[in-house]
Order: sequence, then C-alpha cells, then structure tokens
Amino acid sequence: MSLPVEEDVPLSALLREGTRADHAAAETEPFIEQLMSGALTRAAYADLAAQQLAVYEALEGASSAVHTDDRTAGLVFDELNRVPAIEHDLAYLYGPSWREEIRILPATREYADRVREVGGSLPHYAAHAYTRYLGDLSGGQIVKRMIERHYDLADGGLAFYTFPDIPKVKVFKDLYRDRLDGLDLDADEVATTVAEAQLAFRLNRAVFSALAEVHC
Repeated sequence: MSLPVEEDVPLSALLREGTRADHAAAETEPFIEQLMSGALTRAAYADLAAQQLAVYEALEGASSAVHTDDRTAGLVFDELNRVPAIEHDLAYLYGPSWREEIRILPATREYADRVREVGGSLPHYAAHAYTRYLGDLSGGQIVKRMIERHYDLADGGLAFYTFPDIPKVKVFKDLYRDRLDGLDLDADEVATTVAEAQLAFRLNRAVFSALAEVHC
C-alpha cells in the first residue's frame, strides 16, 4: 500500500502511518510472539541475532557509503552502529567460533541484498534506516526486557539492544525524526521512501517466517 503524498505532512508521520499495518503484522508473527512469551529457546534468539548481523552489515555498509552525501549525512549517527554489538552478542551466544557456527537464511540474504542494492539512494536508505533504528530504540527495548527475563541473559547477549552513547532515547528519537523531516525530498522521493519502508517490513516478516519454520 502506498499513501498519497500530502504537502506539509512530515515524512516521519507519513512513514509511521504508511507502515502501521506492516508494523502490526510483524509484531504478531508467530516467531516473535513465541520468542517474547518465553516459549522458544536461547538457540532461537541466537539464530535471530545471526540474521540481524547480515542485515546490519548491509545497512551500515550503506551508511558508510552515504555519509558524505550532503543530503544524507544527517541521518548517519555512529551512536546507532549495531554490528559491533551484534558480534559481541554472537560471541556470547555461540562462543569464540561463532563465525563458523551461524547460518544466514535465504530470506535474510534477500533482505540484506535489497539493502545493498538500493542503499546508496537517499529515499531508500532513509526507509531502511528508519525501519531498523527507530524500531530498535522503541519496541526493541521491550524485546530486550522480555528476552532477558525469559532466556536468562542478564549477564550478556543483549548488547544489540543497548545504546550506551544514547542516554536519552526519546530525545534522540525526536532528533532523528527531525532529521527525516528535514530531508530535501521531492514528492516522488517521499513516496519512494514510504514504499521502501513498507517493503522493509515485509522483508523482515519473511525472516521471522523463516525462523518460525526452524524454531516454532
């Protein structure tokens, strides 16, 4: 579904409304519901972390490529980089040979390939960065608490959801939305951003579905 672009409606609001249904669908995927309820195993969470690594390597590769673009630079924050945190989690969850232990699912490769394919375009990059990072700073914090509670991970394995360089999450999220709203996008680019964010949610749901086939 694509939304008609209305003048004077902030991009962040268009993204929120345009992805509302996709966001709700992702939250009710069986893998996520069962993981959050404690019905799965630590291995299922570890598998999710492995998939996240592939996606964030692609996204943060795109961040490195676009950070010198005057229009895009404002969306690139070192504080958001997740790859080192995910690698730390994987070492905790799998042990020192984690690189040989993890496997990346075909649905995850498709997601990461899409990010690499389009990540050099400002509208597409904005869509994927919005979908991932604001999600991590919002619902991701709930996920962190539930995973810690159900899978005995108080001592490690949750660095992905921890942002030590962002002490005030709400303030940062407001800043990020302001940066989105300040992007110099024309109407076609705005429509592209919303459509790509919808696709990002669908790609993410496909990963959850693939994980469900393994763990649910």
